[in-house]
Amino acid sequence: MPLRHALLAVLVTVVWGVNFLAIDFGVADVPPTLFLAIRFVVVLVPAIFLVPRPAARWRDVLGVGLFMSLGQFGLLYTALALGMPPGLASLVLQAQVAFTVLFAVAALREIPTRAQVAGVLLGGAGLVVVGLGRSEATPAGAFLLTVAAAASWATGNVIARRATTRARPPTRRGRERSGGWRSAPATAGLSMTVWSALVVPVPMLALAVALDGPAAVGHALTHLTPAAIASTLYTAWLASLFGYGVWNMLLARHPASAVVPFTMLVPVVGMLAAWLVVGERPNLAEASGGALLLLGVGVTSGFIRLRRRRAVSDAHP
Repeated sequence: MPLRHALLAVLVTVVWGVNFLAIDFGVADVPPTLFLAIRFVVVLVPAIFLVPRPAARWRDVLGVGLFMSLGQFGLLYTALALGMPPGLASLVLQAQVAFTVLFAVAALREIPTRAQVAGVLLGGAGLVVVGLGRSEATPAGAFLLTVAAAASWATGNVIARRATTRARPPTRRGRERSGGWRSAPATAGLSMTVWSALVVPVPMLALAVALDGPAAVGHALTHLTPAAIASTLYTAWLASLFGYGVWNMLLARHPASAVVPFTMLVPVVGMLAAWLVVGERPNLAEASGGALLLLGVGVTSGFIRLRRRRAVSDAHP
């Protein structure tokens, strides 16, 4: 992976790490299912009118939205509402790294290298160390929902990778017949993020009405606090549009096993953000586990290796 793409991946993990803190602020004032619906309405409008439809089959676009957006965040927000600590959630959600590598082997025939396997194992060990350091009483149901959210994200990763690698630039006749709507490679990630979000708002709004009642939903919509508004804009514009736009672009250009391990940095950033903003200081287990995570990312991405041995494999289209 080129250095500029690696730096973009790191920037995305920073945005996503802070995102857990933003979500925590948002669900304090708005029911979680309604908050998720609002988030993806902001993702869609006005971007859906400005960003061309991705050059992928509809079932793949909807599949990405179903698993990467609706499934992942629906399960995660519910877990947080049931008592899953946000910091621990940021750790457990990184089980998607292992899930993605496993699913990519089964669905895409992408066999990870020994270094990538070793890096994932190191990162996994770091997650265990940090998790044990924060393992206070946590509802079993909330924990399992977070694991399910990780599996859903991993499924979305694989679908996005398959969809964007199978999509080919249309012929001139194809462009004329389609009205020229297909997206260029530079905007493919953003296009997938925006159009796949179509599956989220209506089901989440319906679920919010069913769970909380029309009166509670109406009151929340008409009494949005500044914290809820700021949280919505951060999660929609930065975490979704920027974060997943770049993420899907990277998945289109590199094997999933090379991209996904960068997310092991997310809990490190999340804990640091919580420390700086709300005064949650990491203990020894969290600090040492975070160091293992960083080491795992370095090994998996190939930075902690001889650069000459990566010269050929980095030349990936």
